[in-house]
Amino acid sequence: MKVLMIRHGFTKSNLEKRYLGKKDESLCNDGVLALSLLSYPKIGMLYVSPLARCRQTAELLFPWREKIICKELQECDFGDFEGKNFEELNGDPAYQGWIESGGRSCFPNGENPKHFRERCVYAFENLLMAHQEFTIVAHGGTLMAIMEHVAGSCFYNWGVENGRGYLLTDEGWERV
Repeated sequence: MKVLMIRHGFTKSNLEKRYLGKKDESLCNDGVLALSLLSYPKIGMLYVSPLARCRQTAELLFPWREKIICKELQECDFGDFEGKNFEELNGDPAYQGWIESGGRSCFPNGENPKHFRERCVYAFENLLMAHQEFTIVAHGGTLMAIMEHVAGSCFYNWGVENGRGYLLTDEGWERV
């Protein structure tokens, strides 16, 4: 097995630390610039979340490769929290309840985090059954769900910076 997983580049919402799930936001200029400094190896087929920030990242990092859209790799729907940051949500009883649940309760009018993780793992396992080598360009949460499944530990321990990710092999994993 050899799987490269990369988180999309910066967006304006990422820089403002906003919850950015299903909103289809493009990369900002800083995100494009940061990606232009990175290089990753070609590993198998290239699977990409359908959202613009991931498609743009895939095009910048792997311009010569065919991009296969995989909707199951899309980020979680944060519902009422979408597009807001901590300062805007601080004091909101629904947000406080979500925090107190350890991030396990459903987002109001959004996706159940458990179902989100299951969706991501299902996509990963299906790709792994089809190919022993492939690349994913997706979202932070998507990569966190896969890493929690593959390597264990808490979901929140697997956060990774924009444009960075993980390389999984039969011997283990490493941050890239």
